[in-house]
Amino acid sequence: MTDLATKDDTGQTPAVPSSVDDAAATAVLGAAPPTDAGAPVQWAPSEPAPKKKRLWLWIGVPVAVVTAGAVAASLVLIAPGTSVAGVPVGLLTEGAATDAVAQQLAATTVVLGEGGPSVTAAELGATLDAGALASAAFDQRPMWNLTQWFGDPVSAPVTLDADTATAALRDALPGSYLDPVAATVAFDGTAYTVTPAVAGHGIDLDVVTAALNTAFAAGEESTTIDVVTSPVASPATTEKAQAAADEANAMLANIGFYVGDERTVPVDAATAASWLTITADAKGGYEITADAAKIQPVVDTLQPLVDRAAANGTVITNSDGTVLETTIPGADGRVLGDTSEVATEFAAQLASGNGVYTLPVEVTPAVTTTLQRLLEVDLSEQRLYLKENGAVVDSWYISSGESRSPTETGHYRVNSHYRVQTMTSTSSTDAYWNYDVPNVEWIMYFNGSQAFHGVYWHNNFGTAMSHGCVGMPNYRAEQIYTWAPTGTDVWIHA
Repeated sequence: MTDLATKDDTGQTPAVPSSVDDAAATAVLGAAPPTDAGAPVQWAPSEPAPKKKRLWLWIGVPVAVVTAGAVAASLVLIAPGTSVAGVPVGLLTEGAATDAVAQQLAATTVVLGEGGPSVTAAELGATLDAGALASAAFDQRPMWNLTQWFGDPVSAPVTLDADTATAALRDALPGSYLDPVAATVAFDGTAYTVTPAVAGHGIDLDVVTAALNTAFAAGEESTTIDVVTSPVASPATTEKAQAAADEANAMLANIGFYVGDERTVPVDAATAASWLTITADAKGGYEITADAAKIQPVVDTLQPLVDRAAANGTVITNSDGTVLETTIPGADGRVLGDTSEVATEFAAQLASGNGVYTLPVEVTPAVTTTLQRLLEVDLSEQRLYLKENGAVVDSWYISSGESRSPTETGHYRVNSHYRVQTMTSTSSTDAYWNYDVPNVEWIMYFNGSQAFHGVYWHNNFGTAMSHGCVGMPNYRAEQIYTWAPTGTDVWIHA
């Protein structure tokens, strides 16, 4: 019969020995044995065809996952080869990079001189914005941007807190420090003067900062520096002290207790200086303080110096109400009010640079008497009347202009005063107008060349005898000269 064979799972056809009979071959091949010699041959059902193995599925899924993860990672990681100030941050997230940079800086050490003491960056108060640097590193060099792989190091400037660094360095090398001396302000008996500040010295922070930056940028954990000192100025400088002295001296120039604009009770410089203290604070500013307890004894003496009765005044006016002269100055009265808080309030004012303290007072207004004055000449009577507020206060005879040169009637005002003059007149046609009278006294003009004045060349008063002026005895002319200021009303009538 025809030889039959099948492939095994490997795809190879198994070999069958030639000595094996057909029945055996059938068994080997898996056929059922014949039941009898005449029965037809029956083939055993063949085994199910092996399923094809889909290895690409089992391989492809992990590859896809890995690929997706790589893409995702490239969106949150910093590019390989990136360093911030010598600290490798490639393939790190921003947060991890921030921690790495901060930790590296804190651990960096500065050795002060060969074999000298050391201080860490953390002890020096070294800072940098690690978060901002890490963020900038990622923004500029994300992992997905292949062009930014293995770029130049990112610089990271380190700064020191001056106070923290100075304290740490002073603890490490106290012999390298000499404290500066602050400028002082003191009262010398007449004014505030300044004693200048004196500089000290200490380790130069610029040198330490530069060395720390160099070491950190190079990724070095430690650096040794030569100890260099530099001058250390006092924060309380001479210039600031002088400004404080100038402010205090300005207060001394006008210090006192005021009623309105009047410095009613001045305070002398030495007393004021005993109230004040001028000191420098830790930041170098100067503060002026005042002791209320020292001010109080002066406050206790104020009342008799401030209180006063009202003083009534008198003024001269004309018919328009214009004040021509104050004959008696008026002054309001006043009574000092509550002084229980004056010392405390003044101390606060002085601390702010204000030496003018306005006292609480109750004012009693003064009464002012107004005298409206008038020089009235009655030509028919040849008499002068002095009137105040319409009432006659004095009267006497005068000599007015005679008929050839009458005193003009009307309302006038005194316009000028002359203590003494020579009165002259000349005429080539009328001898009446030729005269020369020296030493005429107490002259007040009111209408052109017509005036009130004294007469020493006759005593015939009550009769018109002048060239137009109003004459009278010298003592009477002096009386109205001082009684009627410029602007006083004059009324001449028949």
